[in-house]
Amino acid sequence: MKLLDISRVSDLSGVPASALRYYEHVGLIESAGRRGLRRQFGPEALLQLSFIRMGQAAGFSLDEIRDMFGKDGRPNVPRSDLRAKAVELDHKIRRLTALRNTLLHVAECSAPSHLDCPKFQRLMRIASRAKPPTRKRRPSRRP
Repeated sequence: MKLLDISRVSDLSGVPASALRYYEHVGLIESAGRRGLRRQFGPEALLQLSFIRMGQAAGFSLDEIRDMFGKDGRPNVPRSDLRAKAVELDHKIRRLTALRNTLLHVAECSAPSHLDCPKFQRLMRIASRAKPPTRKRRPSRRP
């Protein structure tokens, strides 16, 4: 197995070396050893880093992402977790779309003041009733 130096992993993945060290510290990735003072990683680290980035983009916490790796270091994600996250993202998309529409309306509204605009007032009432989403935290499977 050809090992990759931490700087090479950083270059190939776009993840700063400091983040790689942190990810190793919290158990997201594992170095295969060291050459001098420099960490060496197996090529599987690149797949793991891609998975971590995707998980972060989807809104998973690092703890949640860490729990998605099997003992062999390969992703093992319960499909129910993916479905739940997809539903959460759908709700977020709807909220962000409504916010974008509000901003566009405010930018284009011909009323002398935004507060004089009935549509803006209605949108503000809707926004004030919206509750922020709650996230259930999964217990960590690691000691």
